[in-house]
Amino acid sequence: MDARTPENEADNAEAGSTLAERTYLQLREDIITVKLAPGTLLRETELMRRLNVGRTPVREALLRLQRDGFVDVNGRRGTFVTKIDISDLSAIYEARATIESWATRLAAERLREPERREARKLIEALAAFSDQPELEPLLALDRRIHRFIYRAAKNPYLYDTLDHYHNLSLRILHVATRRFPELMSGLDKVLHEQTQMLEAVCRGDGETAERIALHHVLSFEQDVRKII
Repeated sequence: MDARTPENEADNAEAGSTLAERTYLQLREDIITVKLAPGTLLRETELMRRLNVGRTPVREALLRLQRDGFVDVNGRRGTFVTKIDISDLSAIYEARATIESWATRLAAERLREPERREARKLIEALAAFSDQPELEPLLALDRRIHRFIYRAAKNPYLYDTLDHYHNLSLRILHVATRRFPELMSGLDKVLHEQTQMLEAVCRGDGETAERIALHHVLSFEQDVRKII
């Protein structure tokens, strides 16, 4: 399978661009997890010092982040982490809803035994969480589950598209849970839905897996809208 995944992106990069790839991945992660908050001014010299890289990898990374929608470049004012508003929330989750639910159906229909064992391990990891899980470990597991589904669909174009949209929505999730801590009360619902979804995928029930995935994607947007 030729789809890029976070685990193999750097390994597959050409030797001359490996440093730029690592720089890109690190900055993208810092933006997603809000270590670099929306609106943050990104100065090349500060990024070079912080990441211990030269100017070229930083510039290449910023260009990619701009194409991805994580960075805005203004010739006079500088380079900033993009801000988030309600229209972003609607557009991203609208894009994910149909595509991701369809990918989940494909995953259920195309699952192989090694992937079924992987899904079982993810279900066990979900079961290990308490009724009131901590945010960061849960988001890390959530990311693993979504990327597992994208891989199991066995369509590299779907993988790349969904991974991009999920990264954008994950940043919204990080921002929203910090601004509205009451969203944390709904995290136990996430555990339950993802367990049901993975179980449906394991037994090859594409229709049920698709339905649960659709609800899972849309329910967070609805929860945020209730609060704001």
